[in-house]
Amino acid sequence: MKWKIVFISLIFAGFAVMTCTKGSPPVQVKGSDTLVNLVQVLAEQYMDKNPGTAIAVTGGGSGVGIAAIINGTVDIANHSRPLKDKEFKEFEEKGIIPTTLVIGIDGLSVIVNENNPVDSLSMEDIGKIYRGELDTWNQIGGSDEDISTYGRQPNSGTYVFFQDLVLGKKDYSPKMKQMNGNAQIMDAVKTDANSIGYVGVGYVYDERDNVQKGIKVLKVSLSDGPAYAPTNVDDVKSGRYPIARPLFQTINGKPKGAVKDFVAFELGPEGQKIVEEQGFFPIGGEYIEANKKAGF
Repeated sequence: MKWKIVFISLIFAGFAVMTCTKGSPPVQVKGSDTLVNLVQVLAEQYMDKNPGTAIAVTGGGSGVGIAAIINGTVDIANHSRPLKDKEFKEFEEKGIIPTTLVIGIDGLSVIVNENNPVDSLSMEDIGKIYRGELDTWNQIGGSDEDISTYGRQPNSGTYVFFQDLVLGKKDYSPKMKQMNGNAQIMDAVKTDANSIGYVGVGYVYDERDNVQKGIKVLKVSLSDGPAYAPTNVDDVKSGRYPIARPLFQTINGKPKGAVKDFVAFELGPEGQKIVEEQGFFPIGGEYIEANKKAGF
């Protein structure tokens, strides 16, 4: 397994990476910050193999991408959480039948500063930290310092996924610092000795496939049982690591033309190899079957 993430740029709501060639209008892809670098690399590799094709990839968050599909301004929405009921209703109101696919698996990583003595936490304790019920590190085996929590903004699929799964759908503490993306959380945790944050697993590695200097990736347990790491392939694929999630793309109706060809590339052997090289996990089992039902 080669762990690598290519930091082509930091892409937030107001910034875009566009890679396209002359010719037909580019396929527009927008949404999840967790997915943006991965899909940028997939797009570059696809265009290298298909001269004359054009794909533009931008970030902004899962909710932004889904809203763009609903409004008809993009071809593909990247999102790191499932579609919500209200979004399905909006699709219906617009006469859109969405096609949703899974293109990879993410082991969402809980990180602390590299000097923090804490190596693992339970899901319960992480939830308490982010709800504000635990506020000093000495309550969970650390120093006497206050815990600094970092997380995403509400338009992020990662924010919603983490809130639903880890916080039990309860509110985040108002003290949590909301950051624009994974890279901002990484930077904050590196510089704040008392910090804790959560990022997509692909973001924790440097260009040499090592965990980035300045952070520590925590092992996570369901309760008092064994703790497992998102950096361990077997722990994620077996389901032992408790904060794993599928990574989605949604298309307006049945994909066709360049959109269909690009998605087929993402889901094919070459695309899934890129998913793995970028630090995520290729799809298997139930997700392959679900994608087949969607026409892939």
